[in-house]
Amino acid sequence: MQKSSKTNLVPIAIIAGVFFIFGFVTWINGALIPFMKTINELTDAQSYLVASASYISFVLMALPASYILNKIGYRKGMSLGLMIMAIGALVFIPAAEARTYWVFLSGIFIQGIGMTLLQTAANPYITILGPIESGAKRIAIMGIANKTAGALGSLIFGALLLSGIDQVKEKLGNATLEEKNVLLDTMADSVFVPYVVMAIVLFVLGVLIRKAPLPHVEAAAEDETEAGKSTKTNIFQFPHLWLGVLTLFVYVGAEVIAGDTIIAYGISLGFTGEEAKFFTTYTLLAMVATYALGVFLIPKYVTQTTALKVSAVLGIIFSLCILNTSGFTSVLFVAALGIANALVWPAIWPLTLQGLGEFTKTASALLIMAISGGAIIPPLYGRIVDANKHELLNKGLQEADAMATAATSSYWILIPCYAMILFFAVWGHKFKSWTKN
Repeated sequence: MQKSSKTNLVPIAIIAGVFFIFGFVTWINGALIPFMKTINELTDAQSYLVASASYISFVLMALPASYILNKIGYRKGMSLGLMIMAIGALVFIPAAEARTYWVFLSGIFIQGIGMTLLQTAANPYITILGPIESGAKRIAIMGIANKTAGALGSLIFGALLLSGIDQVKEKLGNATLEEKNVLLDTMADSVFVPYVVMAIVLFVLGVLIRKAPLPHVEAAAEDETEAGKSTKTNIFQFPHLWLGVLTLFVYVGAEVIAGDTIIAYGISLGFTGEEAKFFTTYTLLAMVATYALGVFLIPKYVTQTTALKVSAVLGIIFSLCILNTSGFTSVLFVAALGIANALVWPAIWPLTLQGLGEFTKTASALLIMAISGGAIIPPLYGRIVDANKHELLNKGLQEADAMATAATSSYWILIPCYAMILFFAVWGHKFKSWTKN
């Protein structure tokens, strides 16, 4: 369904608000990871389960979310998603009281379920709200809302949760067991107020969006007979869809690494928590600036495909720069991945959904499941860091030097991710059939 741009302004603004919300909730993980690592005394690999708990919900709930949306529609689905996210926020209260990691992860997982409903509804909706050729432009606008919210969330929660973390770590080194518990319990209590406020805001927005003026839209199929019926009978007949799912999987993993590891990475390089809490914001601001460029350039000056190719090449270049630099320069190249990442999601969605017609909702659910890359690839990065650190310690390096070297060298995991994105941009999105024709 294609409507005039003037008619679309209100629904675009509403969906941008939805993207703002789950951007805020998603990108506070960068602050939560070092926070959880400290209060629960975790390894690097364990701390990155914060990202896993959030993103694994997309695997488990994407297809059920698609079913729910078919039953209740986009608007009620978004409302339900917001209310589920509010419940997840409230779980942080007993989690902090008990200082129990699995309860924290449960709250994050419940919020992930709500975000799955939001993502499954919002992404295909904004993609097919206008011409498919400008789908990346509309999603880029959504990206500006998403990452602006993420930058705010990272700053706010970084200030609330990471303030004084360096002093706490120093005191823990010489504290008795009782003193340690008091310090960590006090630090854990800092989540009370922000998560109660978050729960209230999410619940109110969930009520309000039920009355939002969102028009009904449906995608058109390209592969049709003269009678107007699609010649495809199931989603397995679209190879470009499955390649798009794989591409989105590795992309989300790379994006989460760029946003969620940068604070912990900065701390491993010797920066204080007060200094490092701003680093996720650098990544997100780089994305916002590139999104704005995409809104201006796509599709008038640059095609969605070209934007994806350039993004993949930049991702490979910046990853190599991280591996071959050190200190704040290396941190800046991690942040620069925001430039490479910004237009990947906006380009993959329209290139993957094009021509799927009646299979769009199911395909969208599969793409949402691909967000699970954020649950798998960052913890894999964490495991590589732990393994490299252990090996370097065995070779006689000091703890701080081993941690810094291990964290930097483990970013090699990004290179195959961006290579897959480049393959999809050049060839993969063209595979519309399993036959040569």
